[in-house]
Amino acid sequence: MGNYDDAIKAIKLIYKSFPDGYTVNYRLGYLYNVNQNYSNAISHFKSAISASMYSIEPKLGLMLVQMTKGDYQAAEELGHQVLSTDYYNYYANLRLSYVLRMEKKQDLAEKVVLKMLSLYPIDIYFLLEYGLLKMNSHDYELAYMIFSDILILDPENVTANEMLLKINDYSKEFKKTK
Repeated sequence: MGNYDDAIKAIKLIYKSFPDGYTVNYRLGYLYNVNQNYSNAISHFKSAISASMYSIEPKLGLMLVQMTKGDYQAAEELGHQVLSTDYYNYYANLRLSYVLRMEKKQDLAEKVVLKMLSLYPIDIYFLLEYGLLKMNSHDYELAYMIFSDILILDPENVTANEMLLKINDYSKEFKKTK
C-alpha cells in the first residue's frame, strides 16, 4: 500500500529473530530501496547474498540500488555476476545494457541488446535501449525505424515519441545547413 515505514517496522520484528535469514534481508533490502534508504538497502541485499551466495534476486536488487546511486561500475560487476550464472536473465541483461550505455560502452551495450532482441524481437525495453544506443552513435535513420516500431507496439510511449521529435529536429537542422 506504499507505507514502507510500517512495512519495515513489521519486518524488523522478524529480523530480530532471523538476522541472517535470506527472505527477511531480501525483503528489507527491497523496502529500504523503495523508501530511498540506499545504505540500508545495500546492507540487507548483501546479507541476503551472504545467506544464499548463488541467488540472483538480491544481486538484481543491489544492482538496481547501484544504478539509482549512479555507481555504474558496481552495477556492471553485479550484472556480469548474474549473467555468469544465468546468461539470458532478462533483468540482468536489461540493466546491464543500460549501465553500459551510461558508461559510454556503446559496443558492449549493443551486444547485450542484440543478444536479447534475438530472443525477444519486440520487447519494448530492449528496443528502447537499442534506439537510444543508435541515437548516441548518430545513426538517426536506424533510430527512427526502431522508435517507429516501438510506437506500433506502444503508441503512447513517451521516450519513443520524444526521440522521434529529436530526430525530426536534427533532420530539419541538417537540411538548413546544406
